Amino acid sequence: MRTALILLLISYHIFASSIADDYSDQTKKLITAALTDSGAYKQLGYLCNTFGPRLSGSKNLEYALDWIIGEMHQDGFDVVKGEPVKVPAWVRGSESARLIKPFKKDLAMLGLGGSIGTPKHGIRADVLVVDSFAELEIVKDEVKRKIVLFNAPFTSYGETVQYRYKGASVAAKYGAVASLIRSVGSASLYTPHTGMMAYTEDIPRIPHAALTIEDAMMLRRQQESGEKIVIQLNMDARTEPNRWSRNIVADLKGSENPDEIVVVGGHIDSWDVGQGAQDDGGGCVAAWHAVKLIHDLGLRPKRTLRVVLWTNEENGGMGSKAYRDVHRHELDKHMVAIESDGGVFQPSGFGFTGSQAGREIIDAISELLISIKANEITTGGRAADVAPLNDEGVPVMSLKVDGTKYFWYHHTNADTFDKIDFNEFNHCVAALAVMAYVLADMEMNLPR
Repeated sequence: MRTALILLLISYHIFASSIADDYSDQTKKLITAALTDSGAYKQLGYLCNTFGPRLSGSKNLEYALDWIIGEMHQDGFDVVKGEPVKVPAWVRGSESARLIKPFKKDLAMLGLGGSIGTPKHGIRADVLVVDSFAELEIVKDEVKRKIVLFNAPFTSYGETVQYRYKGASVAAKYGAVASLIRSVGSASLYTPHTGMMAYTEDIPRIPHAALTIEDAMMLRRQQESGEKIVIQLNMDARTEPNRWSRNIVADLKGSENPDEIVVVGGHIDSWDVGQGAQDDGGGCVAAWHAVKLIHDLGLRPKRTLRVVLWTNEENGGMGSKAYRDVHRHELDKHMVAIESDGGVFQPSGFGFTGSQAGREIIDAISELLISIKANEITTGGRAADVAPLNDEGVPVMSLKVDGTKYFWYHHTNADTFDKIDFNEFNHCVAALAVMAYVLADMEMNLPR
């Protein structure tokens, strides 16, 4: 058994070592075409400027899906369809936050997705500022009938987002009437950030919203100087019955093994602010046009290339779960699923979650991306929409980019098309096209 495994690994190594030579010519064609093409950039601009933000359950999203399906039919895909998905429908409504004491000032704010609204007359209460859950625990006896502000500095998204996600229930446990957070972002020009939150059962539900980094820090300083802080909070937020949306699935059928599938995609929904340009319109259009580019160059890989634009990633994840369930019968034929959901800044490579033998092949393919400096392969390819597939054994990848500025714009009104750099975006298209094409065309399946 051990000898057979060693021989198999050697065969994988020999196969991987030939990939760069075998696909050199196709790679040059794909990269040259991607870097000089303006079609993808223009399509992304049209998506952003014509349909705007695309929150699940909104008409904006459904109109955008109609348009994409129509465009894909013209692009030469063999199959284009919208697969129905039931999604949550959270409505922001009108909202405001006003500082009453120590001086009057309108505060820029965004309610957090899933939050309840305030009573009709709003909530006016004293504010208690804490920098962490640990600090709240120390002053828990002071919380009752106050608005708690979590002024948690940004460290990493994974660590800081907990205040957005569960802050309301943590504050309500001690009697808070509402909760606020310092926006989860690495920088700010007075831009509040929205995002998903959740409530804990058996704890009263209270309104939950985000302030700008600047105002959160100001309120902290006021508290430290002994000022009495009072805020008037008004939110009409509500959750309505679930509505129908769709995942978009578009196939470029394989020439030899059409039942074997390489997925590449992103999530087409966004929050209800900005235009969802970096998060994740850019990722969707880059994946779509990577496959369109392969078709336009007359390249027809052995396996099927499938573009999936998932719905409802932002506030429920129903799209990725629905795709898994609808396609469960063919998941054993899904060779890999690639997601782009980190913005379309300059790409550095891909994250990968799969077998060691699979990693060796991905490493070999990455050598084809050295010319555009997108050849770094790291451990960890799981992302929100491919994670359910990975849970079923499908190897997954995610496009990695320079994320320095990502959390400047993430979930804000500033996530607009003007933040898309033409060359960086086209490099993302090129990296996705090369990786997806080689995986779909190579002789050997990616080992699980």
